[in-house]
Amino acid sequence: MPALDAARLDSLVRFAHRLADASGEVIRRYYRRPIAVASKADESPVTIADREAETALRRLIEATYPDHGIVGEEHGEARSDAEFVWVLDPIDGTRSFIAGKPLFGTLIALCHGGIPVIGVIDQPVSGERWLGCRGRATMLGDRPVASRACVRLADAVLFTTGHEWYGARELEAFKRLEARVRMTQYSADCYAFALLASGFVDLAGECSMDNHDIAALVPVVEGAGGVITDWRGRSLDLGSGGCVLAAGDPALHEKALAVLHEQAPAGCREPARPPIIAVERGRSGAARRNR
Repeated sequence: MPALDAARLDSLVRFAHRLADASGEVIRRYYRRPIAVASKADESPVTIADREAETALRRLIEATYPDHGIVGEEHGEARSDAEFVWVLDPIDGTRSFIAGKPLFGTLIALCHGGIPVIGVIDQPVSGERWLGCRGRATMLGDRPVASRACVRLADAVLFTTGHEWYGARELEAFKRLEARVRMTQYSADCYAFALLASGFVDLAGECSMDNHDIAALVPVVEGAGGVITDWRGRSLDLGSGGCVLAAGDPALHEKALAVLHEQAPAGCREPARPPIIAVERGRSGAARRNR
């Protein structure tokens, strides 16, 4: 598939900003307001803010790029085999949103031929927006950001949302990693990966991830000089799901993977990748990840 030229990328980046603006307008209306919280079939929480924000995004995509595909957390898939596919998670960190804690974000990605080429992590309350574009530096607002050098695990700051998202074998592996790092912090969802891109966090590990949790993170982390893969060290695309590890320093990423695989986690033993879109939901055996 031919590479995108700079002019077309610029146009798509501007549109990604429009999408983030649109979702933010919806989310801010409901933030720290008394709203009902429903449970999905898998018992994960969802609010009117999640659903209305994704609806706003989908309408804008349909009106502007009717031939593009859409994969959304709340409203499913449309034309998911298209050359261009937008991957949407309107509120990554729904539990934090419900609690009035501003450690959530909107995830917007554009995949070209299944590869994430644009990623947005938008925090609509603080006004922070990280945008990564393949082959370019990640931007926080109007300034570039970069991950920091950290070669030793003993010096590293590690983030994860919580142990409850891991199956038993994955948690055993992750606790080995926790025992080697300087400190572990919890409950930041996508915001942890944004902080990694800005040079404040060294490692971020998660399990029970779906493609809408992952796609936007890839250009943001990579454009800041970091590395993000699955727990086998494989690159991430539209078909990825399961366990993810990001590091600001490539050398640290290799060391962290080695610790995770001193005994291979059950969810990472099979080398086969799932086909695009047919992502295993909650493949770790833990609860499905709708934060």
